[in-house]
Amino acid sequence: MPKLAVIATIEAAAGQRDQLLSLLRAHGARSLKDESGTLQFDVLVPREDDTKLLVYEVYRDDAAFEAHRYAASIARFREEAAGMFEKIHGTKCTPAD
Repeated sequence: MPKLAVIATIEAAAGQRDQLLSLLRAHGARSLKDESGTLQFDVLVPREDDTKLLVYEVYRDDAAFEAHRYAASIARFREEAAGMFEKIHGTKCTPAD
């Protein structure tokens, strides 16, 4: 089964981007440490849009992504980031290795 990459765009609530960035970075570090199927988790800060954050994630396969979706780290992130973002949109991709 091929790797799965996810590119997510997160629209931060007004004045919340920096705090949301900190929480996303911590979530990514936990995911890489605790989830063997999480291979990469990068948080990107757009230079020309201070309302958004981008996340680039790579998983061993679809099953690893499903495990990530229900892992303790994402539950913690959702709880800590409640009210800090307006919308999250993700696109699933197959890396062209």
